[in-house]
Amino acid sequence: MADPPGCCSTCATCLLCPYSCQWITAKKEKRKGLRTTKYDCSWFLFLFGVFLFTLVWLYFAIIILNDFHNFNEFIFRERKLWLDWSLVLLIATAVLISYSSVLLVLALCLQLCGQPLKLHWVHKVLLILTALVVAAAFTGLGIKWAEEWKSARISLQATGPFLHIGIVGGMTLLAWPLASFIYRTHSTGLKVFVLLVFCAAMIALYLAPLGISSPCIMEEHQLPPKPALVGHRGAPMLAPENTLMSLHKAVECDVQVFETDVMVSADGVPFLMHDEELTRTTNVQAVFPERAALNSTAFNWTDLQQLDAGSWFLERRPFPTVQSLSPGDRKEAAEQKIPSLEQVLEAAKQSNISIMFDLRPENHSDYQNFVNVTLGVILQSGIPLQQVLWLPDGFREDVKQQAPGVQHIYGRKRLENEEPGLHLNLPYQDMSSEEIRQYRQDNISVNLYVVNQPWLFSVLWCSGVSSVTTNACQVLKEMKHPIWLLPSSTYFMIWIVVDCVSFLIIIWAFVLMK
Repeated sequence: MADPPGCCSTCATCLLCPYSCQWITAKKEKRKGLRTTKYDCSWFLFLFGVFLFTLVWLYFAIIILNDFHNFNEFIFRERKLWLDWSLVLLIATAVLISYSSVLLVLALCLQLCGQPLKLHWVHKVLLILTALVVAAAFTGLGIKWAEEWKSARISLQATGPFLHIGIVGGMTLLAWPLASFIYRTHSTGLKVFVLLVFCAAMIALYLAPLGISSPCIMEEHQLPPKPALVGHRGAPMLAPENTLMSLHKAVECDVQVFETDVMVSADGVPFLMHDEELTRTTNVQAVFPERAALNSTAFNWTDLQQLDAGSWFLERRPFPTVQSLSPGDRKEAAEQKIPSLEQVLEAAKQSNISIMFDLRPENHSDYQNFVNVTLGVILQSGIPLQQVLWLPDGFREDVKQQAPGVQHIYGRKRLENEEPGLHLNLPYQDMSSEEIRQYRQDNISVNLYVVNQPWLFSVLWCSGVSSVTTNACQVLKEMKHPIWLLPSSTYFMIWIVVDCVSFLIIIWAFVLMK
């Protein structure tokens, strides 16, 4: 390599210290004759790869926050330990991405200053550990939470245009140290190879919008109506889930449907409960410690009424919103009991809100009796049957005969040649934008669950989904418009301007560095 251009000795020393862990001035480096070797270059490439790897994981970590409450519940069921693991995830990811980013910036600055890239062995070990941790995280995600890969595909529809601009900007800035490297190396073959790789990458990026599609690239007048909101177990960010308080908070959020889960007690009283055990959402371990591990259906209604179904919400704080509750809401939450289906139907009737529910557990030996008992309570409640949305598949034909006015919701996609007018309830990962549009045209109502993040709600809104089930009704209620909506002509203009500006800056970088 040729001798590098002059660089402030103090600046060079400050860069070398954290990167090489040595207090050596630039002049001393020159006297020693130290240069960046091929071995050093390989470690720089490894550093760059680890940075990209952690950056991709950061993107995934932000995406899976929409579903992280499910992960918290899973850990509690397995380990009986409640913690908001999303904070652990974000803090660990921030540490990894910050570390690799700082090292990469130091390396690029050293290259611009003409200093050797002598990465210290401690950094090498830490980079290897970083790569292993991120690889383990991706592996665990693929094994235990594979549906999140589909979430990533959907997220690209929301972020694709902006990711493209960001990546083009990052690669454009990379042209400065790249030009410095090109002009300093004597190897013609290496110069040609690096330039070809960089040019191929930039051409691919400049043409990437040809393959980017998003339902939110449309004209304003093409935007479908805002999806209706379905409260997932009520409003669980504002009140203990599956309680009367949660239903009332959901009504305040303008939700049209209260989604819940129903079980039947040992003495035949349908009540609201999601988990098969009572340990997560009640104080059953304090009241009935010897029976805490039993199925919820093993308790009679008298026993269930002795349980506190609200204090756990204030103690464990399943969502950050719990901290901002008013004193009155805290008092009301602490007084919540397990409600019966009869009480909930009466509240739904008074609030003019529909109720959609699953009947659990589906594999119970007395499930047919559960269906009959639940139907009996619905028919006796006096609620208009069109406000009852029936999810369970078991004995559905019997339900249609006994309560013909009940609306039936199917947890599957439509069958071939099936008549229009269906109501479907599916995970948001299972429906593409194209399918949602087609179902809308065929007069098939689609509800997708569970949608908490505004970016995801925006994509589904642009796609034309009928409704979404959400934990964050208070957030989605305030959205009057998707986060972004771009006419195709505007997006085309942005694309061309970004590419042209990037190209000019790259040319400028190579001219100035020469």
